[in-house]
Amino acid sequence: MSLRIGVVGTGVMGADHARTLNLSVHGASVTVLADPDLDRARQASRSIDGARAVADAHELVAADDVDAIVIASGDALHVEHVTAALAAGKPIMCEQPLAPTAEECRALMRREEEVTEGGANLISVGFMRRFDPGYVELRALIEQGELGVPLQVHSVGRGVSAPAGTDELTIHGSAIHDLDIVPWLLGSPVVEVAWHSGRQSPEVADRHDPVFLLLRHADGALSTVDVFLNARYGYDIRCEVVGSQSSASLVEPRRVVRDTGLGRSRGYAADWRPRFADAYRQELTAWVGSIVHGTPSPLAAADDALQAALVADAAVMSMHAGGAFVAVGEP
Repeated sequence: MSLRIGVVGTGVMGADHARTLNLSVHGASVTVLADPDLDRARQASRSIDGARAVADAHELVAADDVDAIVIASGDALHVEHVTAALAAGKPIMCEQPLAPTAEECRALMRREEEVTEGGANLISVGFMRRFDPGYVELRALIEQGELGVPLQVHSVGRGVSAPAGTDELTIHGSAIHDLDIVPWLLGSPVVEVAWHSGRQSPEVADRHDPVFLLLRHADGALSTVDVFLNARYGYDIRCEVVGSQSSASLVEPRRVVRDTGLGRSRGYAADWRPRFADAYRQELTAWVGSIVHGTPSPLAAADDALQAALVADAAVMSMHAGGAFVAVGEP
């Protein structure tokens, strides 16, 4: 019998999760999709046999034919929808950020503790880079000592363009992935962070872009996060781990190189979905498998989301303090 899954939010991310679960994850079936825009939910449900669309997320949470819930609604709605799913006692995979603030993350952790009476976690968080083959290999090299003592991580994320937003949204909505993956790679939490921004893109008026974060880790390593949301040329993710004996870097998973006009080139994706398609598939497969087999979820948990949120909060404080290093709060 398949695990029956409801998907809350059928925008870009929710619709993509629904397709991946339907086509690529064994043992899962999408039964209900919810979105305030009912037409959008219906559109997403048409390609999934047996799935139905509703406008109310709470109706989906309470449905008898929903065993587990993927939450891909707007960031501001995550707390409401996770709280409802916890009250129903159903496993959750929530897209990041779990909550807009660290204190709201703590509240969700307390609620999860109450519901499960200290048992297995119900909340999993969609930090999908932990399942990307390149990041997984980098972490293995570090753990096996192949690079010597890890000294630095340089994490770079660039996008084609971003909707109107704020400097805070850059940190909490985009850099949050780096704030999770860099300490995950090193196995060392961030204890201080500094925000910096230099010369700005003349095409961006609503926020600082690009921005640069310095992360100081508990083991003394100093890492960098470089975020440029409106880089125009394509979606581009880079990561280098520098060790005392050698370094290792991600290689973009491109299968085709084009030779034309006296040159050789490769294309870039327009957004994150093609780049991390394998990671999303493996993340959802691992989540479904853990529920079916009754084993702990291998995904990031609520406490991981809290740790990333604390670093993000410190980065925002640094931004308002002229780029000074700010200590990361205690979980």
